[in-house]
Amino acid sequence: MLLASHILTALVALIHLYIVWLEMFAWTTRGRKVFKNFPAHLFEPTKALAANQGLYNGFLAAGLIWSFFITDVTWQMNVRYFFLGCVAVAGIYGAATADKKILFVQTVPALAAIIAVLLSSPT
Repeated sequence: MLLASHILTALVALIHLYIVWLEMFAWTTRGRKVFKNFPAHLFEPTKALAANQGLYNGFLAAGLIWSFFITDVTWQMNVRYFFLGCVAVAGIYGAATADKKILFVQTVPALAAIIAVLLSSPT
């Protein structure tokens, strides 16, 4: 189960690196295709706001990536629980306020990773 927790944590980090790229660098191009329910005329005026959101997603990815460099297993798990929990909560909020698909893109993978981390616990 340890391998599964690593793979799922990496997957969640990769999803958030994609979100960073999308919101910070491709908001007015690829963002238009991904966020179809967002009014087209608002992409340019909200570019800075999207980049700010992307930065926060970058912090989530950075925390998950950091967990791979922690050698103490207990601390590695604690850091993963924290950042995966943040991702899950952000996904729930996003699904409730923006788009239901966010639940499946963010929350479901984060919860799967949390379960894998729980099952790989040495105690």
